[in-house]
Amino acid sequence: MASNHHYKRHLQPLSSSSSSNTYFVVFISIIVLIALFLLSSHNVTSYATIPIAVETVKPIKQYVSGRNDDNGGASAACDYSEGKWFYDPTIRPPRYDETCKEIYRGWNCVAGNRSGALEIVKWRWQPNHCALPQFDPLRFLESHRNISIGFVGDSLNRNMFVSFFCSLRRAAGEVKKWRPAGADRGFTFLKYNLTIAYHRTNLLARYGRWSANAKGGELESLGFKEGYRVDVDIPEGTWAEAPSFHNILIYNTGHWWWAPSKFDPVKSPMLFHENGEPLMPPLSPELGLDVVLRKMISYVEEKARPGTVLFFRTQSPRHFEGGDWYQGGSCARLQPLSPHEVEKLFSVQNNGTNVETRLVNEHIYEAIKGTAFRLLDVTRMSEFRADAHPSSAGGKKHADCMHWCLPGITDTWNDLFIAHLSSLRYDK
Repeated sequence: MASNHHYKRHLQPLSSSSSSNTYFVVFISIIVLIALFLLSSHNVTSYATIPIAVETVKPIKQYVSGRNDDNGGASAACDYSEGKWFYDPTIRPPRYDETCKEIYRGWNCVAGNRSGALEIVKWRWQPNHCALPQFDPLRFLESHRNISIGFVGDSLNRNMFVSFFCSLRRAAGEVKKWRPAGADRGFTFLKYNLTIAYHRTNLLARYGRWSANAKGGELESLGFKEGYRVDVDIPEGTWAEAPSFHNILIYNTGHWWWAPSKFDPVKSPMLFHENGEPLMPPLSPELGLDVVLRKMISYVEEKARPGTVLFFRTQSPRHFEGGDWYQGGSCARLQPLSPHEVEKLFSVQNNGTNVETRLVNEHIYEAIKGTAFRLLDVTRMSEFRADAHPSSAGGKKHADCMHWCLPGITDTWNDLFIAHLSSLRYDK
């Protein structure tokens, strides 16, 4: 009241005509304010009735390696590998859908009517101390013109490659399909002159069937009759030219090294050779993997173009429960695992069906030490996602608990890949 009295003392006297007009304006203003208030109250009430997810994603400040903080000091690099999955029903639609023609039929969980397929992409990975943004395909195309990216590895790297292609395809114009540098498949987005390719290789090193020679030899003298010859110093031809062609390379290997259905230790063992001669005494697959990783990493570093960015992706976890491939194993879960369930399924001490995941990583960690390769760590975030495999949607007699549904978790792998590329730009 004191404030109103203060303002009245400064008002000039009004004529009756101007006074009427003023009262009319005041009256209309009051009506407008009341209407705005009621509308605002209605909106607030309506918003409050919208269901809220039990666990929502809280924004966390992004720290990027190489950038300075507000005080001029260097911020810590973001560790994307440790975090938690949050269910977010309001998440925007995926960057692509089941109509992308590059999706292998067995991975197309929506078209294959996999239970919960549409829910898979509603879980978001939240690192503990930073944020992992979803990459923008159009922005990526615009900022990565005139380069080439190669995915080199087994079918899990193809899983990642297809996710990457489908994401970019929706944002790009004309696409040229071809097979650069011996690739299994590849595409160039013509408007941007950006090429991406997938080079299929199971072991990285060249391998093929081996049979005992009637004239005998060192392996024959030990009783070997057949198996697979693995040349530890020769890259498989599908990717041998990749390092001299691509500007960015993402490698992986691991699944085939622990595949008894292919490399049976008795009936069809791996027989490692170097310089054309068998390594004696014969190596176990674990030791053979170490030699191959060392030789192939050295080959890539020698052949790579100047400035090539090199990544080695960690092992993608399988989620077989109740048995392995062709042994009744399944993956029928519809939600991510809890931390306790993850340890039960993947602990090396438990030596379970899926133990090779962490065993392979130990070899990878050791192999890339002191090299030009950067680690693309997808293992931990993927271990939780027992709900994201095709299961029986692929139409096969056995459940596929190794590959991933598309759209799905490999979209997040590509978010991680792009985030690392962005941090490298800041480092420069």
